[in-house]
Amino acid sequence: MGERTEQTPASLRARRRDAAHRLAEVQAGVMSRSQLYAAGLSRGEVRANVRAGRWARLGAHCIRTSTGAMTRQAIWWSAVLEAGPRAFLDGESALIAAGLEHYDCARVRVSVPRGARIRHRNTTVDIRQTRRWDPHDLVEGTGVPRSRPEVAAIRAALWARSDRQATLVLTMSVQQGITVVAKLAEELLRIRRDRRRALIQTVLLDLVGGASSMGELDVLKGCRQRGLPEPDMQVLRRTSTGSYYLDFRWRRWGVVLEVDGIQHAWVQQIVPDALRQNSVALTGDTVLRLPVLGLRLCPDAFFEQLTEALERAGCPLEHRHRA
Repeated sequence: MGERTEQTPASLRARRRDAAHRLAEVQAGVMSRSQLYAAGLSRGEVRANVRAGRWARLGAHCIRTSTGAMTRQAIWWSAVLEAGPRAFLDGESALIAAGLEHYDCARVRVSVPRGARIRHRNTTVDIRQTRRWDPHDLVEGTGVPRSRPEVAAIRAALWARSDRQATLVLTMSVQQGITVVAKLAEELLRIRRDRRRALIQTVLLDLVGGASSMGELDVLKGCRQRGLPEPDMQVLRRTSTGSYYLDFRWRRWGVVLEVDGIQHAWVQQIVPDALRQNSVALTGDTVLRLPVLGLRLCPDAFFEQLTEALERAGCPLEHRHRA
């Protein structure tokens, strides 16, 4: 028979500590105190590891099993574990965790069910109760608990500080392939009442290119309201680089206005649009661009530029008949 190895208190503590490290690996090195206790460690052992500098306190309820620089994943895990057992990343934070890039989010957004007791708050984590909490809204599998991208994007738009921010987060989510318009539209159907619901619906139409005719009507309406002459629409122009249909052209004054849907900001469209604009400009026309988003968010600024272009070309403001 083999010789039996005696377990000393020190070796038992080391084994429990190693077990805690293995558990923490799937949570970016962060564990809640309750998880550590469930793994067999005592409160005294947790305090001893912290005093020895092997571990570090993190918030009111979490322990880091390393003392190096905090990773973004560690920050997310800490936020979720601090908020409670049913907490998850939501809104902008869930989108960033899903891969959204070049989007700033000052605070980590965490959602908990309505009525849940929020265990701890701090200035870097925004913990909110939500009546829309549903376990089916979460991403399945391992990793930090977070809402599905389409759920997160719609909520981020609803919770945004401004219409501009709401539009931006939806647009970037689709452009970067985090989610698709069809799934966003499906999630929007779940929202019965919200002051921003109509805006989100309009942005989704823009994202699939379904608002081009709406944009044209809005341009014509804006011209009439400001006493500007109505342009010719869908004018065929032939240049050395090809033939193009221009959205609007005031032929008499050589002014062109192109209305850009959101798809015109995508990488694959930027170069063809630039070549088209340059070709038209080389024939002598003044070319202005009006993004559909600009038409939604700040139309006056763009119509002021259009007015200035027409005035510089000699168009009197009181001129109202068709150009």
